[in-house]
Amino acid sequence: MPDEESPIPEDILKSATSQLKQEEISLADNEEITHTLSELTPVYENDRSYFVLGNYDRESIRRLNLVTDRLNRREDAYAFRMVDIRGEWDNSIQKFCLIADLVTYLVGVAEKDPSDFLVEQGLLVGTTEYFSKSYVLKREYDDEEHPFGWMQDGVFDLFENEGRLYRWRVDDDLLEAAESLP
Repeated sequence: MPDEESPIPEDILKSATSQLKQEEISLADNEEITHTLSELTPVYENDRSYFVLGNYDRESIRRLNLVTDRLNRREDAYAFRMVDIRGEWDNSIQKFCLIADLVTYLVGVAEKDPSDFLVEQGLLVGTTEYFSKSYVLKREYDDEEHPFGWMQDGVFDLFENEGRLYRWRVDDDLLEAAESLP
């Protein structure tokens, strides 16, 4: 496809280039990245976009789907998960960063069992840009005071201090939390 026909806005291509400039990637990886970006057309065609993060085990992904569906019901909004973007290029951290650069909001759904999105949490608080557009929907457990551990509790505290941590116990609470997102 000639450059003048690319559906990808110029600023997004520049972002992709800057994210990948330090890495040596193959031509095949480069083509896969370009294809991935072209699949994200709804991100820049809507006023708001939400990259929903969390665990993909059976029950957890069902709840991710609830959040994604609730956000997609909003007018001029597009919500999706990492698995909604085809392509399995090896640079998964770069893929995450490219997508995170494009979206309006990053939304994490945190559950303790099985493991949740621990790597992404570190990335969310690791940069001012990601942190400023991130929200966490944290599951609360009746039987445990600190189910996530001290390191994750510190991350949650950062979000709570900014008013971007929403707590939930059951699906109805989770949906209510999703409704509270900007």
